[in-house]
Amino acid sequence: MSVTARRVGLDAVLVECPSGAVARAVYAEVLRRVVAAVDVVPGATTILLDGLSDPQAVAADIETWVDIEAEPISRGPVVEIPTTYDGPDLASVARLWGMTTAEVVGTHRSLTFDVDFCGFAPGFAYCSGLPEHLRVPRLQRPRPRVEPGSVAVADLYTAVYPMASPGGWQILGRTSVSVWDPRGEPPGLLAPGTRVRFVDA
Repeated sequence: MSVTARRVGLDAVLVECPSGAVARAVYAEVLRRVVAAVDVVPGATTILLDGLSDPQAVAADIETWVDIEAEPISRGPVVEIPTTYDGPDLASVARLWGMTTAEVVGTHRSLTFDVDFCGFAPGFAYCSGLPEHLRVPRLQRPRPRVEPGSVAVADLYTAVYPMASPGGWQILGRTSVSVWDPRGEPPGLLAPGTRVRFVDA
């Protein structure tokens, strides 16, 4: 495995990975090896470590991690999201996948997803788990408004929209589960490392 760890500012390191699979492995290893006081922010192919007392030593150490499995076993909690599959893009995703809409629903429910990172909006979790042959393009024209609770797919990810916002992901269905509550502790239901299953509503 080849990663690059770069100093950022006075007390941070940015780890650049060649793929999402490697980034997931490095993120899991960082959580095992680095002290809890460090702020760890995963991305699609990067991990930022902030608040390090000796960033140079940490950067050098990370680049020696050659024995990490490319697809680590997720040890996070499992969150079930009850979903009604009646989204406006369900039929178009079925055509892309060469399936009936019922087969799309069955396929999506059969998968266990892993939250790789959060971004775009508070509580918007990028859940990996779609196999390569089910990669889904974003809409050519994003919608000006996507309702909160919309369950959608794009690229190799699934997500639940935490609040009303513009969006270009293809919507499969909806859930009544709130994935973001600023008054909650923690406010986000789907933190990195969480496993997610979409189940019958």
